[in-house]
Amino acid sequence: QVQLVESGGGLVQPGGSLRLSCAASGSIFRIDTMAWYRQAPGNQRELVATITIGGSTNYADSVKGRFTISRDNAKKTVYLQMNSLKPEDTAVYYCNADVRMYSNIMRAIAYWGQGTQVTVSS
Repeated sequence: QVQLVESGGGLVQPGGSLRLSCAASGSIFRIDTMAWYRQAPGNQRELVATITIGGSTNYADSVKGRFTISRDNAKKTVYLQMNSLKPEDTAVYYCNADVRMYSNIMRAIAYWGQGTQVTVSS
């Protein structure tokens, strides 16, 4: 099985910064695209940013220029550096990874982390 464990959430004032991490573990052959999503109370889960195994990135318009996604393939970890945080960034942040396991390298399966709370408030 695969586990994704997020860390780095918390309470921060508007304009502040946080760095989220998500580490994958298990019998993993390779991780293809990794991503961060978020879900605010009463809202649907939305895509924040994605990064391919080659390092190509995409961002939601609402976070462009403020958030940076990166990954360390050797550590099987994805990061989200969040700067200039706004109250509307308050949400539970989830990491997502398309994982190929040694038991079936031809098939990528999507896994989710448990989520980490980010609260932006003065």
